[in-house]
Amino acid sequence: GNKFIFGKNTNMMPQIKSIVTAAACVLAFGLLSFKGDKDPLNKKIYILQVNEMKDGQPKNKKPMEDELEFKDGKVFSNIALDKHEFKWMKYKITKDSTYEDEGEQKHLIEAESLATNDKDETMIINCRVDQYDIEGTFKLTKKDILKKLYQFTGKEKAKKK
Repeated sequence: GNKFIFGKNTNMMPQIKSIVTAAACVLAFGLLSFKGDKDPLNKKIYILQVNEMKDGQPKNKKPMEDELEFKDGKVFSNIALDKHEFKWMKYKITKDSTYEDEGEQKHLIEAESLATNDKDETMIINCRVDQYDIEGTFKLTKKDILKKLYQFTGKEKAKKK
């Protein structure tokens, strides 16, 4: 099918050019939308055990259950909502890497979320996901003073088949 492109017919040139331009646009757009899909945490839910910390010790004997849900660039935690009125909070992936462990490729992701509520309190969620395990902290600050600190560990919730 290449014959006519290299033929003497010069009318084809502008058309080829526009095809190339269109292809370049599609490619660039494809990369952009791909970046959206590439969020490794999108649509994942983690079941957490959360400890409220005080002076480096868990405040309660028993950790609280929570679900951390990532969706479309935002993260949701029941504790953040119930206790501090934070709804869906934007997050960003700060690290996305693979490492080798005993010859196996493993996926390590770190993410951070920061939001302010109506009371001028800021919630900072830092988490680190290693394969199916998650750990991290919720920090609640007001005017840069730490008011509450929660530490959590958890596991990815199995998707309903």
